[in-house]
Amino acid sequence: STQSTWGTAFLEIIKTEGAPALFNGLCPTLLGILPYAGLSFMTFHTLKARLKTWLGIQKDSDIPVPMRLAAGATAGLIAQSATYPLDIVRRRMQVHGKVYTSVWHAFLTIYRNEGLVGGLYKGLSMNWIKGPIAVTISFTVNDLLKNQIRHYHENKTKPLKH
Repeated sequence: STQSTWGTAFLEIIKTEGAPALFNGLCPTLLGILPYAGLSFMTFHTLKARLKTWLGIQKDSDIPVPMRLAAGATAGLIAQSATYPLDIVRRRMQVHGKVYTSVWHAFLTIYRNEGLVGGLYKGLSMNWIKGPIAVTISFTVNDLLKNQIRHYHENKTKPLKH
């Protein structure tokens, strides 16, 4: 069963590597979330502002969905590319935790031994498929739902005409 497999793995890690090994990779994960989220939101909202200017419209809700999707994909691509080395460091620390003494040590070791492209950006092209799609969908759905909720509340608060 899955539960016994997880339980067995959990106990084996604690027994062989100690309880702190359960948290290998947590620091680079947390360090990666902030710039990834910040870059993706900043890029998406900047692109939407540019689109509004370019299209000569005032409201976000008037941005056509295909353009909104393109803005989301671009935001995801930029954020994924910029923060990908922290993803590599996180994975390496999770798998080979005792090899590295810190996030910085892992980063430098991977860079020195494998280089920038072959080490810190290894596998990025596959993430260019996954990351932008996820950001595209989440930002577009979020925007469309916000617009629907805003529209609902604006119409709900108007006085009824008799």
